[in-house]
Amino acid sequence: MLSEVEGGVVAPKGFKASAVYCGIRTQTGVPDLGIILSEYPATCAALFTTNEISAAPVKLSRTIARRGKARAVVVNSGNANACTGEQGYRDAQTMAQLVAKHLSINADEVIVASTGIIGHPLPMDKIHYGIESAVHCMGNKPSNGVLISRAIMTTDTVPKNIAVKVKIKDYDITIGGISKGSGMISPRLAIPGWHGQTCLSVPQVEATMLCFLTTDASVPHSVLERCLCQSVERSFNRITVDGHTSTNDMVVMLANGAAMTQDSGLATQDSIKVFQQALDYVTIYLAKAIVRDGEGATKFVEIEVIGARSEADAEKVARSIANSPLVKTAINGEDPNWGRIISAAGYAGVPLEEGRLKLYIGSQLIFENGMPTTLAKENLTEVMKKKDIHIQLDLGLGSCNATIWTCDLSHAYVTINAEYHT
Repeated sequence: MLSEVEGGVVAPKGFKASAVYCGIRTQTGVPDLGIILSEYPATCAALFTTNEISAAPVKLSRTIARRGKARAVVVNSGNANACTGEQGYRDAQTMAQLVAKHLSINADEVIVASTGIIGHPLPMDKIHYGIESAVHCMGNKPSNGVLISRAIMTTDTVPKNIAVKVKIKDYDITIGGISKGSGMISPRLAIPGWHGQTCLSVPQVEATMLCFLTTDASVPHSVLERCLCQSVERSFNRITVDGHTSTNDMVVMLANGAAMTQDSGLATQDSIKVFQQALDYVTIYLAKAIVRDGEGATKFVEIEVIGARSEADAEKVARSIANSPLVKTAINGEDPNWGRIISAAGYAGVPLEEGRLKLYIGSQLIFENGMPTTLAKENLTEVMKKKDIHIQLDLGLGSCNATIWTCDLSHAYVTINAEYHT
């Protein structure tokens, strides 16, 4: 039986966190630097952006994650440390070294992450102060989990955190997580060592997205990496706000085994299955929370494509609809302009047969046999007024399907992004 508990990333045994304001962000008093620490050695799995222009902390953390071991994460908001050259990489290394020194661990056990504006050097004097301050207020109270979830926010309007408890064998294990993302949401994530192949068949995530996950289960690195890849494919790889892939995206998970004995790790298929289900619950919750908090978003939209020849075809069509500015603005304006959905499906690069398509918005059948139904106009207006909108397109060509979660595109999105630099 799975149940939600308080604490986010500090809910699992043996994890602490802290967050402080050190002046990186312009909003005085808003935390902008945080640290997550495992008190015990931990297995690490991570996925990173596949944007060819990746930030300095991504480059550094890829090398650390390849080892499969880590103890801590240090993250700042307000400055992405991207497109900052060799100095940016040295600054990321310095962040890891400072955390390691103050926590008496090794620098190659520290994952580094940054989010914020691109092309500005990190204010290292403030980073020094922030890390030293954060180390001195580490804790495992639920408030620590909330603080670290706030420290990673940029244009987010709400913190995103969750923790769940589940029984595996005779042990109560916990998985906690936090994420950030609101705009620049279209991450394409892969495991370290990526060379044009993502970790699964189509692992593409959409966002400036950071996610940090912790668990007190004992999980071998190969199992943890496989579970994380599968979970990302089912969650973060299924969201989009604006189709823009960030330079800084990453998902990192630490597993320290503090809730289990050394010889009782996840070794059987049954225990791995239970762990996977709990992890999926956490990542899907955090992924949907990002979409609901999309910049200027007023609608949460689920786009389900069924009846495709392959899952890849279904995803292409769903993503084409989800990223269409015309579809997204129509949803924002509650305009029953269903033709934009059909059109977006048509240019997805997937062979379609118009006469086989069936389009549902809510429970209403809007389009079939190549024509709108008689219910299309009069019933669709009311459906479009809802906050949560479900769109289903049946391609009528096979048995495969895919779902993408997205949001509408509002005037507020334009305002936020037109003024972000200032």
